[in-house]
Amino acid sequence: MIVSTPAASGPELRDIHLPPAPPWWPPAPGWWLLAALTVLVLLGVAWAWRRRARLQRQRRQLLDELARLEAQHVRDGDAAALAAALQQLLRRVARRQDAAAVRQRGESWRQTLARVPVATPVLDRLLSLEQAIYRPQASFDAPATLAAARTWLHAAARPRAWKDVVAEPGRV
Repeated sequence: MIVSTPAASGPELRDIHLPPAPPWWPPAPGWWLLAALTVLVLLGVAWAWRRRARLQRQRRQLLDELARLEAQHVRDGDAAALAAALQQLLRRVARRQDAAAVRQRGESWRQTLARVPVATPVLDRLLSLEQAIYRPQASFDAPATLAAARTWLHAAARPRAWKDVVAEPGRV
């Protein structure tokens, strides 16, 4: 009789097991990149918001000053004082973009005013201030001049609105 022995079945195998879960720290490189991009976007938004708020505050201050000049003109009716104050306000705003604006007269002052994109009648109205401040009895249309100044100041308060200086041919 043959006795059968159990055949050698080989090594005893264990059940399949999964590797441990990946740790939560440190994050994968993609998460680092996403975090860096998020920080950059937030910084950009904060910078743009602050810049916009500063420009709005400056525009509001300019228009408030213009309103004070208008109220003072309504109280005292002094057209020469209004013309001088408006001319001074326009030059102060223009000086932010062109330091020479304080000393300009005539055509060079017109070119500085024209760097802000406004209609030609607005420019003509603002240029009439230069003549009115030197007349003893300044006579000009104060409401129209105030409206022109408001239009120009509103546009000039945005630095991007200013056109670049165009060099004249033959001038270096």
